[in-house]
Amino acid sequence: MTEEDAGQLALVRARVRRPRSTSPQAPAPEFPVARVLVDVPLAHLDRPFDYLVPEKLHETCVPGCRVRVRFAGQDLDGYVLERVAESDHRGRLAPLRRVVSAEPVLSAEIAQLARRVADRYAGTLADVLRLAVPPRHARVEGEAAPEPAPPLEITPASGPWDSYDTGAAFLDALRRGDAPRAVWTALPGEDWPRALAHAAAATLASGRGVLAVVPDHRDASRLDTAFTEVLGPAQHVTLTAELGPAERYRRFLAVRRGAVRCVVGTRSAAFAPVADLGLVLCWDDGDDLHAEPRAPYPHVREVLLLRAHEVRGAALVGGFACTAEGAQLLASGWARPLTGSRATVRARGPRVQVTGETESELARDPAARAVRLPHRAFEQARAALALGPVLVQVPRAGYLPALVCQSCRGPARCGTCSGPLQLGPSGPPPACGWCGRPAAAWRCPTCGGGRLRAPVVGARRTAEELGRAFPRVPVRTSGGNRVLDTVGAEPALVVATPGAEPVAEEGYAGALLLDTWLALARADLRSAEETLRRWFNAAALVRPAERGGTIVVVGEPGIPAVQALVRWSPAAQAERELAERQAAGFPPALRLVALEGPPAAVHDLAALVSLPEGAEVLGPVPLDGADETVRLVLRVPRPAGAQLSAALKAAQGVRSARKAPGAVRVQVDPVVLG
Repeated sequence: MTEEDAGQLALVRARVRRPRSTSPQAPAPEFPVARVLVDVPLAHLDRPFDYLVPEKLHETCVPGCRVRVRFAGQDLDGYVLERVAESDHRGRLAPLRRVVSAEPVLSAEIAQLARRVADRYAGTLADVLRLAVPPRHARVEGEAAPEPAPPLEITPASGPWDSYDTGAAFLDALRRGDAPRAVWTALPGEDWPRALAHAAAATLASGRGVLAVVPDHRDASRLDTAFTEVLGPAQHVTLTAELGPAERYRRFLAVRRGAVRCVVGTRSAAFAPVADLGLVLCWDDGDDLHAEPRAPYPHVREVLLLRAHEVRGAALVGGFACTAEGAQLLASGWARPLTGSRATVRARGPRVQVTGETESELARDPAARAVRLPHRAFEQARAALALGPVLVQVPRAGYLPALVCQSCRGPARCGTCSGPLQLGPSGPPPACGWCGRPAAAWRCPTCGGGRLRAPVVGARRTAEELGRAFPRVPVRTSGGNRVLDTVGAEPALVVATPGAEPVAEEGYAGALLLDTWLALARADLRSAEETLRRWFNAAALVRPAERGGTIVVVGEPGIPAVQALVRWSPAAQAERELAERQAAGFPPALRLVALEGPPAAVHDLAALVSLPEGAEVLGPVPLDGADETVRLVLRVPRPAGAQLSAALKAAQGVRSARKAPGAVRVQVDPVVLG
């Protein structure tokens, strides 16, 4: 056979293998049109598209299943939102390529919730669904479905809720199937996982589902243990990123198929498809781990509150501290307070002392002076070590400090927009980090002082230095890549960064909160709230005063956050924080949106936005002293927040349709805004 003959034969074989063009496929006998959300993150394509359901896919193409469709010349994934009889499209519909899986992983409730979240945060539905539905695992889908959880056999008791003024009434409402909504300020030393487990038991007893979301896997592990003890085995599942793709998808399917009606998890579990959802729980809602780092950057608290509103269910937002958002829920009447009496707080709280860092207060021990440990703190730590472990909380290094008043240490804010004042790379005069206006003649509105202070970045109190100050005492560290879950009851110094404090078996005998000025000086509108939250979380691990529990705060006693810790009054401080934000124009009193990206792209997007009445434009200002990225801040009255999000969504649609260069990051009410 010649080379020419061989070439002709290969061409013929290729033609034989090539599929012939087929006639239009026969449509499904019923509801032949599928409305599909195609996995396309472009804002101008954020809508469902109609496709023809071929007859051969009629049985497997169910609402919520995954499909493959032809879109813009390529095969893409999508979800079937619904099947309808007719399409509004007048032309010929393209048929579905195939049904990837007949498993209905996207329920109508979650699809509607995702739409609401996308609208709230000026994002796309496709981006939200990537957060809500885990990737498919074919082998797991082929496994036998688990047996439904057995009926709850226990009689739900009030448990720890009897210590709260309206705690028993709250649980009674859950048992009756009502929808109470509360902001819970946990008492000092509260066993919060057990309290949440009793709330879950009351809800499950009424025949409804429960969804509890916590900041990290350590909290999820504690909650998992408490739920197992109170509810019994096989009554709940835990959804966290540490599970791995197969196990996570297996548990997701168990929830979606209705085998389990109680879910404990971290951030992504907020979208878990719990059947007959009756109660959502959000613990420590001020933790920044609740803020999703991927577009459209939703916050767990807001997602859960949207779910509670949609299903008319109960909601509980709790923590040892109270956020300004929690205070606003109370002020609006949407939720009721769930707190203990002042007598109960005093009986269960540790004793809190405040000491400064002046030369006269520093300990005489040279090793203690190396870590600038005041004499009172040194003596209290030594006394507490005779009773058990002592917690030492130090701020993380690397905070970008804002300027503060030299006299009263209050934050230095811009007189025009109330943004934080910062020193630029070229030095003074200071300028606003939001609108960029210089503040050469700044005066403190609190004390009238005109001198500014730039605190030093970094925490220099190391475990080695503390070890030299307290010889023959074991020193353990928790933070970074090495986080301890628990410590024993024997005497030891436990040095931890905020959020990494291990739980002591019998509670800490004492605690030292060092470098408080460094944590309060962060260039962030939530610095005081976040710092106080971390202090309360650490203080809640200390024994009551009647058992010798003592906390020493190294800082200025006149600072409101310090006084709130001394009095253990998180709710009052949250109300004060909310009032200050209302006066200054900060969330949650107003809706604030940050646009970050290349200067040309940010200007282009801002020019396309139809701003609501009363909108303010702040900036743009360069980020981190660089001209390649700028930030523009938009803020509007809270009632106009939905209008601003819709306008931003429309403007992004115009840019994506034009294929405009440069990506702009849009964050609605960002958790961190320096």
